[in-house]
Amino acid sequence: MSKTRLRILSVSRNLFNENGFSNVTIRMIALKLKMSSGNLNYHFKKREHILEALYFEMVEVFDIRIKQLDNKEITLEIVKENVFLSLKRMIEYRFFWTDLYNLLNLNVKIKNHFENAYKERFKGYELLFKILNEKEILSNFEFSRESHFLIERMIGFSNTWLYNSFIYNLEIDNDYIESQAENLLGMLYPYFTDLGKSQYKNVFPKFFE
Repeated sequence: MSKTRLRILSVSRNLFNENGFSNVTIRMIALKLKMSSGNLNYHFKKREHILEALYFEMVEVFDIRIKQLDNKEITLEIVKENVFLSLKRMIEYRFFWTDLYNLLNLNVKIKNHFENAYKERFKGYELLFKILNEKEILSNFEFSRESHFLIERMIGFSNTWLYNSFIYNLEIDNDYIESQAENLLGMLYPYFTDLGKSQYKNVFPKFFE
């Protein structure tokens, strides 16, 4: 990708984050870049094309992380780190997560990828549960759809924590992001074995002081 396109994406992302996607025009982006709208249109004909490019720029890291899940040694510490990094990347593209429903309906390609990504995330959680169960960290579920319900809650939280944070005007810094990662992983605690709970206490000692 050319330096000009990368610069356009960077400036657009900042403007979208500050003002919301619907409040930013191609002209505003061009003015910020100090280029003509025509020059900007040469690289991106529509604002929605910038949205699409930013979306796939964002999810590239998520997609890679999911694909690498079964190639890594899995510990609760590593899971916590991966969750933290994923939530932190969402901050960098917060305009998307605070207007998720509307933006998904603007672009079929994004919507299709997001729906397929949900399936891949679901499989990723299933694989994580399988690995933790084999390590005797996670207990067996009591009924067939119990794990399904848990995964849906965890994905739902992942999709909406940032939106909720902005609703209540909370300060979003590294400590807050870490607390949200802790909230997400805390959903697993009731399903841990005694070994799992012991390891959880080592990863999150402040909860048990």
